Amino acid sequence: MSTTANQDRSEAAELSGAQVLRRNFGETVLSSLGTLGRSLGIEADAMRVGGTDLLRMRFPFHETLNQAWFLIRVTALPSVLMAIPFGVIVSAQVGNIVSQLGADSMIGAAGGLGVIKQGAPLATAMLLGGAGAAAIAADLGARTIREEVDAMRVMGVDPVQRLVVPRIAAMMLVAPLLNVLIIFIGIASGFAVAVTALGATPGSYWQSFGSFTAPIDIWVSLIKSLIFGFLVVVIACQRGLEAKGGPRGVADGVNAAVVMSVAAVTVLNTAITQVVTMFIPVRMA
Repeated sequence: MSTTANQDRSEAAELSGAQVLRRNFGETVLSSLGTLGRSLGIEADAMRVGGTDLLRMRFPFHETLNQAWFLIRVTALPSVLMAIPFGVIVSAQVGNIVSQLGADSMIGAAGGLGVIKQGAPLATAMLLGGAGAAAIAADLGARTIREEVDAMRVMGVDPVQRLVVPRIAAMMLVAPLLNVLIIFIGIASGFAVAVTALGATPGSYWQSFGSFTAPIDIWVSLIKSLIFGFLVVVIACQRGLEAKGGPRGVADGVNAAVVMSVAAVTVLNTAITQVVTMFIPVRMA
């Protein structure tokens, strides 16, 4: 009798555990879909409002430039510090491999394409998703918990128009600039390592780089940086405008913005890389 009761209790516990797991999984999926929907809503509103303001000649250019300068100040130096070791590592690793294969003249092509097609867009996204997204989420989150955003709505001011649109425009302006800076610094540092440490000649380095690098590679890199920057700023604005619970809520929003930005950029970069590789294969320019 007791054995049967124990079995019934065990089955009930397993059933309740499975139910809890299914409920938590369902809540997580629904919460994620809700977050995605709200982010898409902010994105659509920002594009609509920004386009309307641009056509009516009342776009907030001054605030956009202020936000762009702020993003440059918090990301310019870290981008240089990230680009130098990245270019050195790529050049050193690729140089060692191609040297063993007897293709020393290909160091410039392999290292340069690695920086342009993958390193620069990802580094730009990580910097904007770290420093930039954290700053935007913290600013908007602080305004939200101080009820400034609610006060704007009461006064008939659209928070998306006043707060979100200038930050999106600033991010779209800064992202390609950082991307170009990282490309320049990364290739220059890789060239220095290839010439001084790996025995490559300057002429062969730049010849191989020019032979395999086409203008489309630069355009793809710039477009990727724009897409990543847009994704990062939308996530940061959404988490900041939905902050609640006081200072702890602002901190949680900042953490969520950074984590979600990095994860989303990583997944999106994989998809874009596969599509670009399918339709634009590497070939001699």
